[in-house]
Amino acid sequence: MQKSFVKNALALAVIAATAGAAFAQENSSVQMYGIVDAAVRHTNNEGTSGNSSQTRMIGGGMSQSRWGINVNEDLGGGLKAIANLEHRFLADSGTSAATNYFQQSWLGLQGGLGRLTMGRQYNILFDLVTSTYSSFPYSPYMEAYKPEIGLALGARTNNMLKYTAEFGPVRGALQYSFSEKDVVPNPTNARTAGGYLRYSQNGFSAGLGYQNYQLPQGAKLEAWTLGGSYRLNALYFNLGYGQNQLKGTPGPIDGAVVASFWSGDTNGGFSRGAADKRQLAKVGFGYQVTPQINAGLHYFHAKQSGSPVGADNGKAHFLVGVVDYAFSKRTDAYFGVDYTKIKGGSAIVLDPVSRARDRTGVTVGLRHRF
Repeated sequence: MQKSFVKNALALAVIAATAGAAFAQENSSVQMYGIVDAAVRHTNNEGTSGNSSQTRMIGGGMSQSRWGINVNEDLGGGLKAIANLEHRFLADSGTSAATNYFQQSWLGLQGGLGRLTMGRQYNILFDLVTSTYSSFPYSPYMEAYKPEIGLALGARTNNMLKYTAEFGPVRGALQYSFSEKDVVPNPTNARTAGGYLRYSQNGFSAGLGYQNYQLPQGAKLEAWTLGGSYRLNALYFNLGYGQNQLKGTPGPIDGAVVASFWSGDTNGGFSRGAADKRQLAKVGFGYQVTPQINAGLHYFHAKQSGSPVGADNGKAHFLVGVVDYAFSKRTDAYFGVDYTKIKGGSAIVLDPVSRARDRTGVTVGLRHRF
């Protein structure tokens, strides 16, 4: 009798444990994903002197290498719990691509009324541009050369609440992030607010977005963007416009934050000086030559103004063309050529070392998604 009872109890315990595991497996999922991308890039007018050149391996030509985890749990009644952790790294060296180990780290709830997420995540400017009028239909932008991201206020924001709702072809989003009131001003913990509205149907997409950024010492950076795209069989067209406007009197930390957003040769950056306004217009197209070959060509025009020093005001032209060959759904190779030219504004340069005002880059790389 006692042995039978023990056996039955053990059997019930095994069944209960199995049922619990099955329930968890059926109603929740944890998915790991990633991209490994490495390329060789050659540029002229870069280095210790204005006419030198560099050839180097970079840890992300078409995409920045990453690995991440998506969590999804069905809570019943149409409600789901969601979470994401994503780390960015450089494939050429195996080191982190940024100070933040996780470039995304958020969790939230999703249901019939939309999705609410909280944590470090993409801001609404980045969301709108990459989902609505991205430069390439198979990759939102080229990591090694991305002028379209230069006015996105850093692309990600800490301490953010973001609400997204979608009703048929219309999607809208709102964001707010907390300043945290650091004793020492911390630009990564800035107060931001903004939103976008997007329409997408029958190959046509268009949207408008606005975001402000409260700088640590009291000045404010306001940004807005609008644009659209159209897909017609193998053809893809896109155009867009973005603007950043600095308001108030920026202190040294404020100025450094704005300069960090606007600098960097990979995002079409050039030196700010004392300018308080920057604009960028883009137009481009893509064409799927064969099921395996995609080609794209894009032009960007930038204008910087508002500085009392005339040498800080000027224009820049950016041109990039890419051909991508897909070995499979997960692995592709690419070849890209880009060119940058600054006009006017004698003090504006691409980087403080070479002091270059024009540059050509050639990138050849390989990418694998998992």
